[in-house]
Amino acid sequence: MSRTGILVASLAVIMLASTVGPAFAAQMEFRTWVEPGATDEVEIKFQRTVIINYDQGGMLADELRGQKFAKTFTVTSTDPGVNELRDRINYQISQLGSSAAITDVQIDYDTKLTGRGLNTSIDYKIILTMSITNHVLRESSGGNSGLVDMNWRGLAVPDEVTVNAKGIPHEINLPISFIADVAPGLHSAILGSEAETLLNAPIMDASGIKAQPLGNWHFLFDPTGINVDASQYGMYDELAGVVWSSYTMGESSLREGIQTEKEFAASFTTDTTYDLRTIESADAANIFFAGFSNIDVLDNTEVVGVYPEAPEGFATTSTGQFPVMIIYGMAGMAGIGGIAVFIVSEKKRKGDIKAGNVQTGIDPSQLVGADTSTGSGGYKTNRGEAHLKSDDYEHHRSVYDENPQVEQKTEPAPAEETKTEPAPAEETKTEPAPAEETKSDDSASDRGSMPKGWSPE
Repeated sequence: MSRTGILVASLAVIMLASTVGPAFAAQMEFRTWVEPGATDEVEIKFQRTVIINYDQGGMLADELRGQKFAKTFTVTSTDPGVNELRDRINYQISQLGSSAAITDVQIDYDTKLTGRGLNTSIDYKIILTMSITNHVLRESSGGNSGLVDMNWRGLAVPDEVTVNAKGIPHEINLPISFIADVAPGLHSAILGSEAETLLNAPIMDASGIKAQPLGNWHFLFDPTGINVDASQYGMYDELAGVVWSSYTMGESSLREGIQTEKEFAASFTTDTTYDLRTIESADAANIFFAGFSNIDVLDNTEVVGVYPEAPEGFATTSTGQFPVMIIYGMAGMAGIGGIAVFIVSEKKRKGDIKAGNVQTGIDPSQLVGADTSTGSGGYKTNRGEAHLKSDDYEHHRSVYDENPQVEQKTEPAPAEETKTEPAPAEETKTEPAPAEETKSDDSASDRGSMPKGWSPE
């Protein structure tokens, strides 16, 4: 039982680890070639939804129903506000103990308010696309791995962030700013309430990505670039001969725990009380390194060691440099899952047998076939059915066997026509009728000729 429990638990871990949320509060994508002095690209997407409920109606409900407002624009480093944001991000990175620096920023802003019958939703989305440098601390050489600084990944921008789009200033970091622009009545009702505090929480906050140690992230690598098929079917020169290592954060697992939505609630009162909620999904991130990588900590700084080739201890195959131990590990995980499923299903089967809930079926050797159809004209269709040798086939005979009986019952029809032939005999029996009529005439004449009162005596 203890072994069975271990196998079942392992299967549960595998299934749980594959569960990933469909949307994220802060989602980061980063890819690096691990080259000193190189500039790589980082994309961080921030999302949040605010919902105002007015099930009981009210003046705000009448004002918001059917309303639709949207604000969408893109700004680059040509705007002074974007450059100010870049400098603030660099300051936050330095506070995290990282030597990395942001050199360029692009902002894509998209926010919409939609008023419905029972609630109003406001969806915020900000995408920061940044160029980062100085994150590669050391290039790989000899038997030493390259080092990549990853302490910068938890950047957060507090307070207001104002940028200019088409000459118009827009504050983008605080949710309440958009409400003040498009729904002044709602903004006035929120001021001074606990809902105002909730709506002043900055949107650009990726601190949850930094809070999760890299050692807890899910690690995978893609050996496509070193596979012999890569050269056979063609591949970009920059990808050929390269293995990509990846780390994923945001999945539910025993290491990271169950990832849940971040939901906060507050209320405010004007003519009536209104409920307000903010909803964000769990933070998530994907980072990729060109080479084989591992996690290390140097002076309280999380770094990733990256080898351009497989380190010593990794086996190779004829297909290239794909690590055999990884293949065995993946096969072992699949085998453990299969064994666990087999044990559970076998236990259930035995339990069903003891309870008498299993249908074992019929031994084919105890069955015999019987024809149920004959040919018609020059065409013959072979049909049949099976029944037990020990059973009386007459009790289960197919309806097809009744057709010959119906045809036999129709054969006596000519005999019925023969029975109609005695009709002339009945006519012969009617011939004596004239004799009876003659006798009656004679007696009548005799009686008529006798004298009145005469008696034969």
